[in-house]
Amino acid sequence: MRKTIDIVNQMVEPRPAGRADDDVLELVHTVMHAYRSLQYRFLRDGPHGITHMDGKVLGFFARHPGGTQSDLATHSGRDKAQLARLINGLRERGLLSAEVDREDRRVTRLMLTADGEAVQRELQLQGRRLGAKAVAGLSAVERRELIALLKRVHANLGPQD
Repeated sequence: MRKTIDIVNQMVEPRPAGRADDDVLELVHTVMHAYRSLQYRFLRDGPHGITHMDGKVLGFFARHPGGTQSDLATHSGRDKAQLARLINGLRERGLLSAEVDREDRRVTRLMLTADGEAVQRELQLQGRRLGAKAVAGLSAVERRELIALLKRVHANLGPQD
């Protein structure tokens, strides 16, 4: 097994005074990068070589079995050619299967295989482990406060009138 070293965003550079608003979003980005890096390290180096985008595609079809490539493109906003390559790679590795739609033979329905479901379960388990690790040492009150504050930040970035 090869060892992967991820050095991107391991340190948060100190910012000049007066840039606290930028620091919050930089720190959120850094936290998510660390989370994703840890989440996919063991799968990327495992037998299926799962990447972040592979995980996103598997997650979509786990939530939408029988969905189509067009459904995924609409949901993700990603380029159809990029998605086609990802889907083909997952099919070649035996993680996704395809079935022609019974009513419209031009449509291909995609679903996780048994191996794909196992990888998806492992991703979810790893996500829960890392989530627990991330908030270790925070009290229940602190966790609720953190969630409330992040929801407010998210709402602030939502649709503007």
